[in-house]
Amino acid sequence: MTASKKTKTSTFFNSNLTTTLSISLVLFLVGLITVLTLLGKQMTTFVKENISFSVVLQENISNAEISNLQDLLQSAPYVKSHKFISKKTAIKELISELGEDPENFLGYNPLKASFEINTNAAYANGQSLAKIEKELRVFSGVKEVVYQKNMIDLVNKNLQNISFLLLGVASILLIIAIGLINNTIRLQIYSKRFTINTMKLVGATSWFIRKPFLGKSLTNGIIASILASVGLGGLLYYVQVYHFPILNSLSINFIAIIAGTIFFLGVVISLLSSMVAVSKYLRVKTNDLYYI
Repeated sequence: MTASKKTKTSTFFNSNLTTTLSISLVLFLVGLITVLTLLGKQMTTFVKENISFSVVLQENISNAEISNLQDLLQSAPYVKSHKFISKKTAIKELISELGEDPENFLGYNPLKASFEINTNAAYANGQSLAKIEKELRVFSGVKEVVYQKNMIDLVNKNLQNISFLLLGVASILLIIAIGLINNTIRLQIYSKRFTINTMKLVGATSWFIRKPFLGKSLTNGIIASILASVGLGGLLYYVQVYHFPILNSLSINFIAIIAGTIFFLGVVISLLSSMVAVSKYLRVKTNDLYYI
């Protein structure tokens, strides 16, 4: 192999390596954005499902009525989980918190039996809880339904603001990422503009000219997607093991969405950018290539 051929091969290899690494870094950023967005959604659900309310029972409620109410809660769509707290359990918890027994100076147990209910995320808002309260208050044996409406509205408002902020940041970074991938590929094809023009002058069809560039972009996109997925997987594993155990909540679907997003963007953006760039130079006249 002559020195000229070695130089061309080295230049070609370095060009593809640079392009692939650049795309993989951008895809890594996109994957990280996706992780933060999905984690934000999971955290929102987690917070909402930890919003609870109490169903305080009448003093003279019967065991049968308690059982009926428990059956209702088990089948209700708004209930994530529920716990029955008897009068004895309630007074024990109060003694544990206060350090003394109110029965000693009152002469009786002032607390009522109750159900502590955690709602499903979709029902963790003031409007839904008001409807749930009306439904439960007509049930025999229920004295009152207690929840902090102002606190729930405030939590929902803050979570909504955080979600909008994350979505806005993710959208901006995604646009930047798409622009970076597009520019990287356009620069690579720019260096081949005279080759494209020569092929056009000798009678090659547009598809024949586009085909090798699209194939190269497809390969680069796939390799970059794999590198980005491996890098992001390593980062998530490191964070999971050493810093942030909440990543245990990542499901197979969650990971599949991230990997799918990276692969889709890597392949589609690479192909579209390559197609647009090659088409541009196919339309340019020979003399104009020197002024681009």
